[in-house]
This record gives sequence, C-alpha cells and structure tokens, in this order.
Amino acid sequence: MGQEMASSGIRRAAANAAPTSGVGSTPASAAPPRVGEQIQRLRAERRMTLDDLSRAAGVSKSMLSEIERDKANPTIAVAWRLTNALGVSLDSLFAPPKAPEAIAVSGPHDIPTLSGHEGKYQLRVWGPIELAGKFEWYELTLQPGGALVSNAHEPGTREHLTVLHGSIEIEAAGATKRLKAADTARYVADERHAIRNAGKGEAKALLVVIHG
Repeated sequence: MGQEMASSGIRRAAANAAPTSGVGSTPASAAPPRVGEQIQRLRAERRMTLDDLSRAAGVSKSMLSEIERDKANPTIAVAWRLTNALGVSLDSLFAPPKAPEAIAVSGPHDIPTLSGHEGKYQLRVWGPIELAGKFEWYELTLQPGGALVSNAHEPGTREHLTVLHGSIEIEAAGATKRLKAADTARYVADERHAIRNAGKGEAKALLVVIHG
C-alpha cells in the first residue's frame, strides 16, 4: 500500500466499486462520495488543524486544502496516508453520510475551541464543519496583550469582525484601525493580517470569514 498509485483517484475507485442496476449501467445514487468533506469532518472531530494533518500525513497543506474542498482528488496512496494519520480505515471515506436532523442542536461541549499561544486568544468555532473553507464564524476572545495573527487566506477572502466588548485593533493591507464595542470592521484577508487586543481588559468579538 506504500507504493504510489498516481493514476488511481478515490472517486474513480468508489465509482468502480459501486453496485450497478444492470449490465453496463450505473444508477444515479451510485455517485462517488465527496471524500474531501469526509476528511474535513474527521479532522474537525479530532480538533486537528490543516497544519496538524499535513504534518502527520506527509501531505502538503495546499494539497490537503484542495482535497477538503473537493477541488482535487487524492490518489489511493495519499488517501491512505490521510486516513492513517486520522486513525481510521480507508473504507471510512466511503461511508454514506447520515441523514440530517430537522433541528440539530449543539451543546457548549460540542463546539470546538482553539487556544492560542500561552492562552492569549481563544477561538470558538460556531460554524458547521460542512461550511469550513467557504463561510466560517467564530467567537474570538483576546486576553490583554493577545493577538491573532494570520497568514494570507485564499485570494478574494474577506473577514468581518464585530467587537462585542473591549477594544480591538485590526491590521490589514498596510492599514491599522482601532475599534470599540459595537464597531464592525470589514477587511481583506488574502494577505497577512492581525487582530489585537488594544485595551487593558479582555476583549471579545464575532469573526466571520468569507473565503474567496
């Protein structure tokens, strides 16, 4: 399994393995699964970042991002490395998705929380995993002196930040703006940018990311 199978894509393998309704025909319901969404879901359940999974699987971050957004199909060898790093079998990528609930409720312990260096910031991931990489929203808490510094996102990505309480400074596109409670900043995020606590107390904000 360690050998590369560059010509074999996951979707093709799934399509070939799907049952057919007759000779030479394939029912519409046998469409290959969206393996990128499955990988993204498994990564989120384990609270792994793209960097974490990239390093663990030996797959570049850019390739992993393309795979998760179903813009690229992994080879069998790449998919095996990813599932191995996630601690699941390759077959799990082909598991049919569960039917969505009419009303799905997530409790406070179901919301992934990411903590920054020395606990200076905390991100609560309010957006559902199926929208990750497209439209995301977070509750950002910054301790005094805390900052969330991000590298460039995909071209065309913009962020929208509303200060809930405290004072926050935004740095983007060579400009800096200071915001107080109830202020909203909208700025480009396809280049390096930063969100900093500009006050002496805790600051909290709603952060919305719309990917390009």
